[in-house]
Amino acid sequence: MKELILVIAKALVDHPDEVRVGVKDDERNTVYELSVHPDDIGKVIGKQGRIAKAMRTVVTSASVKSNKRVIVDIIS
Repeated sequence: MKELILVIAKALVDHPDEVRVGVKDDERNTVYELSVHPDDIGKVIGKQGRIAKAMRTVVTSASVKSNKRVIVDIIS
């Protein structure tokens, strides 16, 4: 899942070398924290959050078999 988020985010930004994904795991949830360069935060979120919503939908769909709730947080 981490690699999927990295591939999507790196394709969107101008500074792909500064894309980082952190993972926090507990019993029920897996939280992926996506960090990008401050200039690229708007490109990852998109107009009215459309890009972020689409990214979350793809990651959630890819993680159906894991029986955990997957959350993608975008941090600067």
